Amino acid sequence: MAHNEAISPVEDAAVLEALFHQSPTGLLILDTELRILRSNFTSPILHEAPPEQIIGRHFTDVYDLSAPGEVKAMVGGVLESGAPARGRLVGVRPKGAPGPEYLFSVSVSRLEDPQGRILGVLAEMLDVTEREKARVRLRVLGSVREHVGRTLDVVVTCEELVREVVPDFADIAVVEVVDSVLRGEDPPLSPLGRQAPLRRVAFGHSGGQEQIQAHPVGDVRALPFPTPYAQTLADLKPRLIALGPDTPWLAADHPRAEAIRASGAHSLITAPLTLRGTVLGLLSLYRTDQADLYNEDDVTVAIAVAAHTVLCIDNARRYTREHTIASTIQRHVLPPCPAKQSTVETAHLHVPSEGGGGGGYDTFALSGARTALVVGEVADQGIHAATTLGQIRTVIRSLAALELEPDELLARLNDTAIRLAQERAALSPGDRVPLRGSCVYAVYDPLAQTCTIALAGHPPPVMAHPDGRTEIPELPSGPPLGSVEGPPFAATTIPVTDGSVLAFYTASLLHTSPSPDTLQRVLAHPDRPMQDLCDDVLYHLQNDTRRSEVILLLARTHAFPADQAAAWHLDDHPKAVATARTRAQHKLTLWGVDEETAYTTELIVSELVTNAVRYGTPPLRLQLIKDRTLTCEVQDGNPVAPRLRHAKTVDEGGRGLFIVTQLAQNWGVRYSLDGKTVWAEQILPSLTSSAETPRNDQILWAGTTGA
Repeated sequence: MAHNEAISPVEDAAVLEALFHQSPTGLLILDTELRILRSNFTSPILHEAPPEQIIGRHFTDVYDLSAPGEVKAMVGGVLESGAPARGRLVGVRPKGAPGPEYLFSVSVSRLEDPQGRILGVLAEMLDVTEREKARVRLRVLGSVREHVGRTLDVVVTCEELVREVVPDFADIAVVEVVDSVLRGEDPPLSPLGRQAPLRRVAFGHSGGQEQIQAHPVGDVRALPFPTPYAQTLADLKPRLIALGPDTPWLAADHPRAEAIRASGAHSLITAPLTLRGTVLGLLSLYRTDQADLYNEDDVTVAIAVAAHTVLCIDNARRYTREHTIASTIQRHVLPPCPAKQSTVETAHLHVPSEGGGGGGYDTFALSGARTALVVGEVADQGIHAATTLGQIRTVIRSLAALELEPDELLARLNDTAIRLAQERAALSPGDRVPLRGSCVYAVYDPLAQTCTIALAGHPPPVMAHPDGRTEIPELPSGPPLGSVEGPPFAATTIPVTDGSVLAFYTASLLHTSPSPDTLQRVLAHPDRPMQDLCDDVLYHLQNDTRRSEVILLLARTHAFPADQAAAWHLDDHPKAVATARTRAQHKLTLWGVDEETAYTTELIVSELVTNAVRYGTPPLRLQLIKDRTLTCEVQDGNPVAPRLRHAKTVDEGGRGLFIVTQLAQNWGVRYSLDGKTVWAEQILPSLTSSAETPRNDQILWAGTTGA
């Protein structure tokens, strides 16, 4: 037959019959009123009812549609315009029938006779249910891989998983994690013991908020036995279970049985969260009355979803473990009983970041009733930060004992940072973490009422005067710690009024504040309690602080009581020793110092003044300070330090400093531009049993690697 030859009516009828009886595509012919004129019977859903119950009825009276209004509008539009509609996805089920919908790709064309009279429409319906299910599975798996595990938090990871599988893949999803895994501990080996506690960390459902749970999120309990949940974690094999009223194992878990019945769940997949033979948790997926039963293809997807999720959970667990180790190192570094200073009130604010920062602050006592104030940070995080802070703390203790000026202390601290960086460079590539940091070191002298400050790549402090005025002193800033090149470190001495507040902080405080002058506005009322000032600074932080650790150290200064210190200028003559002893004895009597301590102090005064007369140069000066310790200081103009000697039996001298070291609790030498000061401290008997008794080597190092 040639292509241009007309098809006979007999052939037309044969083609039509073949389409309606043999084509895998469902066909419906509707009249202009959208009533069914004819239907083929190849698709199960389309021949659910006998033909006599279908023919002549409106198609919406025969089938339940996912969006009946949209379907009627589509068919009506084809009738009116004649433009066909192609490949529209429509969910269909027989009218009033329970169970899931079938998905059809529907195409609609208008039917006309040779004269152009509109007869109705032809609807072609291709069953694409399985194809769309496969597409949904791939979409869910891709979404899980893209969106699950974006944080290093076990709970958040599980919550992300639930959001991605509900409602497209499951009507209800539950994630339970071995409780010790949440604390960062190593997961247990399979089989999981029957009494091993699991914590319910995530729950999601496609229904309303009134959805019944067997146990609330956060609940910790062992899985009941025998159930598929326990069996899945025993042999690490997933389970595909059909649920019904006669399911025997439900009797072993009454709370879950009640929740399953209330939700109408009919199908369950349990998938283990397992990695290298260890058990991290369990994923349970449910489908309810309006969804298909799970099948083996769904189990494959559940296994893939669980495999991705468990890698994310294990990464988060390892991070949690490192964070815990870093916090433990920090706690062991801290001294248990920090000393309080009589002339400085301190308070601090610490806002940790998610990764555990590398910041710290110090307050510690120096000789002469002085107090050192330190704030610093390193660029590391986690364990690297904790170990680096421990090393820096040790260096600061050692350098502080040498009575160095702030600029010299930072210079030597920078030398140490450079050496540590060189040591790191020799490590394996994974451990070559650059060592960079910043620091501010300040020394407050309550006798002179001054504060000497040096900076190493650190922001200058804010100073609040008692009258409410605030200012930021103009201070030269040295290079950051770890710098090989840069300007030298410099120290600046500023006067400090009684009742002033000094605020030392990390640069992140400025970044997380709504404006640069936030700290100054808060400190405009410096007479308020110190902790209230810290809290107000916290309440003003508006930006995200999860990635930036914030440290603030406040110090309110006070002058040293005038009646608790005494100083005398001495003649450069041997008679100065007796004069010094007499004056010291008189002052100790006025202070009410006991006889034994007074006698010891007189001996110390004698030895120190004798050394100054013999080996020092004028001017000579004696000072006694009664604080939490009793300090004796002798100043002279010779910058050469005295040397501790161990005299032989026949030697006539050389025992002075040796005697001082035996009598005093602590001693040292402090240098200045016009000479040196040799000092010795004694513990006063009334403070001997106090937990707050300060020593020069007692330092509060509040390293903050994240808690």
